[in-house]
Amino acid sequence: MTDVLSTIKAPNDVQKIPEDRLPRLAADIRREILRTVSKNGGHLASNLGAVELTIALHRFLTFPEDKLIWDVGHQCYAHKLLTGRREDFPTLRKMGGLSGFPKTEESDCDAFDTGHSSTSLSVAAGMAKARDLRGGSNRIVAVIGDGSLSGGMAYEALNNIGRFRTNVIVVLNDNEMSISKNVGGVANYLGHLRMSQGYLSLKDNVERKLSKNHIGEVLAKGIRKTKDSIRQIMIPGDFFEELGLTYFGPVDGHSVSDINMALQAAAKIRGGVLIHVITKKGKGYSRAEESPSRFHGIGPFRLTTGQLRYPSSERSYTEVFGETCTDIAAEYPDVVCVTAAMTGGTGLTEMARRFPRRFFDVGIAEEHAVTFSAGMAASGLIPIVCVYSTFLQRAYDQILHDVCLNRKHVVFAVDRAGFVADDGETHQGLFDIAFLSQMPGMTVMAPANGAELRQMLSFAVAADGPVAVRYPKSTKDSDLPCRADVKLGRCLELQRGERVAISFLGPFESMVREVADNLAADGVTPTVANARFAAPFDEAWIRGLVYSHETLVTVEEGVSAGGYGETIAAWCNEQGVNLRVVVIAAPKAFFAQASREELLAGSGLTADAVTAKIRGLL
Repeated sequence: MTDVLSTIKAPNDVQKIPEDRLPRLAADIRREILRTVSKNGGHLASNLGAVELTIALHRFLTFPEDKLIWDVGHQCYAHKLLTGRREDFPTLRKMGGLSGFPKTEESDCDAFDTGHSSTSLSVAAGMAKARDLRGGSNRIVAVIGDGSLSGGMAYEALNNIGRFRTNVIVVLNDNEMSISKNVGGVANYLGHLRMSQGYLSLKDNVERKLSKNHIGEVLAKGIRKTKDSIRQIMIPGDFFEELGLTYFGPVDGHSVSDINMALQAAAKIRGGVLIHVITKKGKGYSRAEESPSRFHGIGPFRLTTGQLRYPSSERSYTEVFGETCTDIAAEYPDVVCVTAAMTGGTGLTEMARRFPRRFFDVGIAEEHAVTFSAGMAASGLIPIVCVYSTFLQRAYDQILHDVCLNRKHVVFAVDRAGFVADDGETHQGLFDIAFLSQMPGMTVMAPANGAELRQMLSFAVAADGPVAVRYPKSTKDSDLPCRADVKLGRCLELQRGERVAISFLGPFESMVREVADNLAADGVTPTVANARFAAPFDEAWIRGLVYSHETLVTVEEGVSAGGYGETIAAWCNEQGVNLRVVVIAAPKAFFAQASREELLAGSGLTADAVTAKIRGLL
């Protein structure tokens, strides 16, 4: 059978495809996504669920003049295939290849670089207002998932879209089907009725004519009141209507014709319109339909079985954290856990099962998660906030103001700290050391191995004030032993030498020991220490180096600017400590997708690169 997707060479080619060939196109796109993601890994379930929706949007919009903003952006694979990027699609999420998210550098059909949730509506509102001020007429559509609506920023944007009365179409991609089950066939019927041009014209004409005199206005108000009462009972969009948006739906998200009808009707409305689309995550691949969470973001897997191609035999730091957190909760009845829609991703499935009353998933709402935890801490509980480093950035003010300023004992378990492979710039966890360690009263730790992570979590729960423990996704070094108890602000010296000292923060013990062996071959025995703490760091140990060392080399998996090493260098300068500090860290930059090994090598965080750097110093 002819591959319909192969006929699409450039943006807008999909508009030339006959309507009866669109199901075949959807099947082609799903096959291409499955083939590529099974080899490269990626976000599968959400992309399979958004295929027909993407086709309909591409038949409605003209690129690049019209703008399509994807919330989060991990569901943009079909969009890439329909905008002339099929030839490069096998490079998805590989170094130098296509990003797994929208990238303006990649194509002018990608309107905005996205990667975090609840942002698309604000971007769309800004683009629409700029269009209006410039006298433009292009269409602007934002696609947001039901999960992203748990983020407060989305409601701030909806409030303004309704108030601005500017033409924006919001597509709510509801892939949990929670609303559609409640409303059933009647709401679908009324949704189709409200989207028909006859209904819209009748509504507009009747209200306009009745409003021409006092009696008519009274009648119009009565009609509106009656209509609103019926709508509140039978149509699930009243909330959006109250915000000033016209609501259409629910719409079958796997029917291109139904979605197209909604889009065409929305284009005739002045002001904001919300189209509620129902889709199924994992559509077309039974294993993803049955386990959408498992196939949300997955590594390379075998299509026939759904099993990972390269399963790891080592426990990840996330697994160690999950086990430890559950053990701590069993020991400390005041410990509670908070996550932002990442129960499985942060390793808390067992914690949630065993202690459901002490586990809180607040949805994609990191800011709320932090201040919610501060409130619990103020009332005597010990909250552990479990979040990826890249998403913790969203709660910077809440950490600083609501936790640190109030000196509350909140523990931050910062997962995916450091380089995160494949997902690119928006997901690298490189900034947490710099912004957390500068906050007054914040303790920041980084374990060198899994056993040390266990100790640090126990230490954090028993400590006072805010504490952050940051650890990578990587499994490397996770099963090394912890050689000594964790003590506040104290490093762990592993080897004593002279001339040069190496202090590493995080999972670099094996790498730094290799560096020490390389230097020993040159007749140089370096001092090696596991820093453990970025804040407060071990001032006494550093002062003690000056008698037999010329140089301190710091190694960390974070940006150099404001990080562990730069903070020590500034302190040495301020305190008059006569020690040259050389910082080996990631440069202050955004890093595109690549494997963790490639990213570390590019930043000079390998044994060979560190050895060469120190040899140059000596």
